[in-house]
Amino acid sequence: MDLPAALRETAAVIQAVQDLKRLREISKVVVRHGFGEILDRAKVWDVLGRREDGQRPSAEEMRATTARRFRETLADLGPTFIKLGQILSSRPDILPPDFIAELSHLQDRAAPMPVQLVFDLIEKGLGKPANQLFAHVDPEPLASASIAQVHRARLRSGEDVVVKVQRPGIEEQIRSDTDLLFYLARFLEGVIAETGIYTPTGIVSEFRSAMLLELDFENEARNIEQFAKHHRDRPTVVIPKLHGDLSCRTVITLEELKGAKLKQVLDDPKFPGVDRKSLARHVLDASFHQLFNDGLFHGDPHPGNVIVLSGDRIGLLDFGLVGRLTRGMQESIILLVLAISLKDPDTVARQLYKVGVPDERINLHQFRADIHDILERYLGLKLAEVDSGVLMKELIDLAMKYKIKIPKEYAVLSKAAATTEGIIRQLDPDLDITQAALPYAKQLLYDRYNPGSMSGGFLRVLLQLQGFLQDTPQQLSQILMDLEGGKFNVTVRNEELVRLNSNVKALGLLLFAGMIASALIVGAFSLVGRASDGNEATHWPIPALVGLSLAAMMFGAAVTWTLISGRLKKISVRRFFK
Repeated sequence: MDLPAALRETAAVIQAVQDLKRLREISKVVVRHGFGEILDRAKVWDVLGRREDGQRPSAEEMRATTARRFRETLADLGPTFIKLGQILSSRPDILPPDFIAELSHLQDRAAPMPVQLVFDLIEKGLGKPANQLFAHVDPEPLASASIAQVHRARLRSGEDVVVKVQRPGIEEQIRSDTDLLFYLARFLEGVIAETGIYTPTGIVSEFRSAMLLELDFENEARNIEQFAKHHRDRPTVVIPKLHGDLSCRTVITLEELKGAKLKQVLDDPKFPGVDRKSLARHVLDASFHQLFNDGLFHGDPHPGNVIVLSGDRIGLLDFGLVGRLTRGMQESIILLVLAISLKDPDTVARQLYKVGVPDERINLHQFRADIHDILERYLGLKLAEVDSGVLMKELIDLAMKYKIKIPKEYAVLSKAAATTEGIIRQLDPDLDITQAALPYAKQLLYDRYNPGSMSGGFLRVLLQLQGFLQDTPQQLSQILMDLEGGKFNVTVRNEELVRLNSNVKALGLLLFAGMIASALIVGAFSLVGRASDGNEATHWPIPALVGLSLAAMMFGAAVTWTLISGRLKKISVRRFFK
């Protein structure tokens, strides 16, 4: 064996030992917070070789809500799992509202890195010493999280900036932890009922992609440039200037926005120098511009990521999580909102079915009836009086019930919209969001059906109609030719027939096993009879004992299968969360 191959194998063994140790640490934390049952059902202890009991949860801890214990579990497991919780907090289609609320409070704080290490990382990333690139770097960090640390700095030109530096080794740690998450997810898929809508491995895969994308500061830089381009002619929104020559994959340098955090303004109704109504209008206009005009929106607009500047302007921070909407998605949102406002369950059902990804064929009639029941509860209320967060949660829950997977972009938009609505209601409770949205919605619909708009949908409809009229005769001709030649096949799938087929196969296997077991029993006793001929004592030959043992094993397996089959059910995670 050559030396490089031996070194790779040694490294793989060391990594496997470290992964096993980390898995045991995870299991202890999970048990300590009262979630040991899930590991029991997933047979994780069989892999570890022994049960990692750890400290049992106290009675007080068990009285805490499941959502709180889930948040505390992620917090104890370290930076990768904290980030997982923060990403899940933007996915109301996966977790219920109480979990979303708890995970929204998940704080990502870490011990600060020494300033000399920060200088070394800047030099490694940008290729020059920090003292040559910056006139001054504040040794005290502005913020210190598990992924990166932020410092104030001053350029040699005198401009104040902030520098975000990625922690060393964080990418390797995240890859290692997500490898373990994949391993656990494959176990959990055997016991979780929601497999097929949001599979554990699918969630981990999406989380890993989002994390690795967030670690790439060049991607965040591209997002900032796109936002700056869209908002450059909007004086009420400020996007920090990106210093591309002082940015790379692990370091990013931005203009420092000097103002008050929006959280401070919300906490103090009499915050000096702020017109709350004007500020609410600017927040609303910025959101609608992103949604209806740009198709690019901030995925996490919580008050900590918004700076209030002079003149009631708003500055946006942290562009790691953004959402993108196509023109078709924008039109679907408008039609969905209009259908809800008109209490039209048929259109709501069609739009949800259209934007979602059904895992199986659904009963549209029953789906419409359930949507009608939801809308009936809001009958008589104006759209401005409807809590959109609650309504969207009910619609998403209904989609989950019918195994309709909501695309990530809509889920992130739902969370961002609920956050923005909460901010606006705190700033100006009297602002009619519906009336403010109408001009944008009208313009979007006008562009869609305006024959003179090349970006509208009218020309697309004409093109699709032309393609349909051109292709239909050829397709009909092909069908008729197949019918004439006897090559036309129709495949019909019925779940009841599939289930009946499975039952017949199972019955056949049981009958076959019974016949084999009976033959083994008859053969065994015939051997015993021959052995006892002419002898006073009966001797049990070894072949007879083996035959009886096999027959007993087959009989026991058949009885166990008959009694237990269909009774062991998977855990419904959504019901468990509730």
